[in-house]
Parts: sequence; structure tokens; C-alpha cells
Amino acid sequence: QVQLVESGGGLVQAGGSLRLSCAASGRTFSRAAVGWFRQAPGKEREFVASISWGGSMKYYVDSVRDRFTIARDNARNTVYLQMNSLKPEDTAVYYCAARGGYYSSTYLYRDSSDYDFWGQGTQVTVSS
Repeated sequence: QVQLVESGGGLVQAGGSLRLSCAASGRTFSRAAVGWFRQAPGKEREFVASISWGGSMKYYVDSVRDRFTIARDNARNTVYLQMNSLKPEDTAVYYCAARGGYYSSTYLYRDSSDYDFWGQGTQVTVSS
């Protein structure tokens, strides 16, 4: 079992930066692929970024590539999402998710149905 807690959200002006953290409890987190998703008001939840449990593989949705960076520190059971050059369209509740089970350290997952554990979300608001 893995419990996830997101933090680091807030209100920022366009062009600014935020770093989200996803802190996990549970011994299996270091072997879990992790993804970040977001949901804006009136919209479906969308994939943002993912990282393999080994940390070597990362994937981003096109709209955030070159602006966001996902990273993990397995010693601290934490995954980060560094968000730079934020835009008003990045405004959403951001969720981290972890996949259970056993799989290669290089596997990535982009679909929300691939993830078993979810955090409660953190609000990111970007003003224009």
C-alpha cells in the first residue's frame, strides 16, 4: 500500500515557477512508477508527466515539455515536478499517482487507469 501527499501548489503569475512535491509512505514506493496528472475546472483529468521507478525514463505531454521537469529521490520517497514558465492554461489541481505491482525499472505509464494509488491533489493557479 502506498499513500501519497502532494504539496507545493499555490498562486503564481504567468512566467513564474513552482515545484510540486509528492511524498509517499510505503516501502514499495521506490519500485513504483509515478505520474503527475492535472484537472482543470470543467475538464477531464489529463496526463502531465511520468517517471520510471529507476528514474532513468521520463515522459511529458507536449504542452509542458521543455517547461516542466519530473524527478525523484527514492531515498526520500519523494517525486518532484518542477514547473517553469507557467501559463494561465496550466491552472488546475495537480495529482500524483503511483503504480503498484512488479515491472521493469524503465517502464513508463501515461494512462490514469495504469495507476493504483492517488494523492488528494494540490491547486496550482497561474494568473495572467
